[in-house]
Amino acid sequence: MNSPEKTATGSRARLVLGLLAFSSLITSLDFTIVYVALPDIARDVGLSGHATQWVVSAYAIFFGGFLLLGGRSADLLGRRRMFVLGMLVFGAASLLGGLATSPAMLIAARAAQGVGGAVLFPATLSLVTTRFTEGPDRVRALAVWAMAGAGGLSLGALLGGVLTHAFGWEAVFLVNVPLVVAGTAGAFVLLDPDGPRERGRGFDIPGALTGTAGLTLLVFAIAQGPETGWTASQVVASAVLAAALLTAFVIIEARTRNALMPLRMFRNPNLRAALLVILTFGISMQNLVYFLSLYLQGVLDYSALQGGLAFLSLSVVIGIANFVAERLILRIGARSTLVIALLLGSGGGAMLAAGMRTDGSYWTILAGLIVYGMGMGTIYPTMFGASGTGVADEDQGAAGGMANTALQIGTSIGLAVLVGVSTSGLGDLTGEALHTATASGLRDAVYIAAGLTLAGIFAALALPRHSAPSPTPTTEESAPALH
Repeated sequence: MNSPEKTATGSRARLVLGLLAFSSLITSLDFTIVYVALPDIARDVGLSGHATQWVVSAYAIFFGGFLLLGGRSADLLGRRRMFVLGMLVFGAASLLGGLATSPAMLIAARAAQGVGGAVLFPATLSLVTTRFTEGPDRVRALAVWAMAGAGGLSLGALLGGVLTHAFGWEAVFLVNVPLVVAGTAGAFVLLDPDGPRERGRGFDIPGALTGTAGLTLLVFAIAQGPETGWTASQVVASAVLAAALLTAFVIIEARTRNALMPLRMFRNPNLRAALLVILTFGISMQNLVYFLSLYLQGVLDYSALQGGLAFLSLSVVIGIANFVAERLILRIGARSTLVIALLLGSGGGAMLAAGMRTDGSYWTILAGLIVYGMGMGTIYPTMFGASGTGVADEDQGAAGGMANTALQIGTSIGLAVLVGVSTSGLGDLTGEALHTATASGLRDAVYIAAGLTLAGIFAALALPRHSAPSPTPTTEESAPALH
């Protein structure tokens, strides 16, 4: 669909970008806002042991499973329509989560939040990439958008700690309700109406059904494996059915005219390489905040408030690094910027692990937090910007859905594997032995994540060598500058 916002004034462009960054903040907050509240949630709702992971995994499973559908819906049905729909679903699910009194009700709410996020996120990303013309303006816009998204991952832990301490764990869900009301109102004020659907562009119903079901089952199998065992009947059945559905999905996409995920998009070398980088990032760097939260509360015995405040420095560093990334991309290109970001992420992860000792403290992990935060702030706008480079406007929603699908699958794989590493050998330990073993397991998981981060460098090197954005065109269709 065409993007009428490209003709907006510079002042309106900044307001639109502020709304889109706000939307990115909302969806990213909910990956981590529950982390420091997990002990309180588990105690009050009745979750035990490994089942607590489902408060995190339910969101990731349905977010990842519905992203392709959400992304293509933004292209075909209208970006503002999907933006508003995603906001409303997300808000209703958050209200349900805040009122939850049982594990089933809470996990259902998190799953519904994931569906809302899967509709909202690709609509937001495609609005950024179609509103701002490829070149310096888009790089600048992506830096602002990514600062909100990457910063939200660490800010979520801080906000979760403050809200849990002041109002109880229910507040980490209920806080989304006024945010969603504000975002929905902003959409009607700032985003131009979508207009009628284009004729001749049908909706790929078979692809939507097979792709969504296949991805959801795949992420479920990955997340459930460590808890019930990889040979458990439900895990094996889910994995086999996921493989069959995803095979059918690829066959359908190769033959249908109006594909949910047009396979021709894989001919774009920027998109191909970016998807691999994003997948690796999800497996490794994205999950470090989870294990750091467990270390702060489970080993250092921080309260929810103290655990949240410990992430403040990370949020500040990520925000600064986002704007440094903007300049790096324009000066040395996305390829080299991604390599630098991955080296920082890996080095910071290793430094974090080294400081996660039984007798450690905030000061033993601070240097690692800073270096890791520099990597996070640099990689976020760069990898998502690369995924949209060279992609036509009418396919930007699909590209955004593909990029975040890679992120969610990677995050689920990484979380499942690394949780297994961190809990291995704990058994029936108690007292000081359990305390020491917990610190050791968390440290091992973070070391492994730091090592896996380096694999992303090979994917980054697959980007075209001269992939820095070209100068912004000076036609009347160009997006206005942000400064």
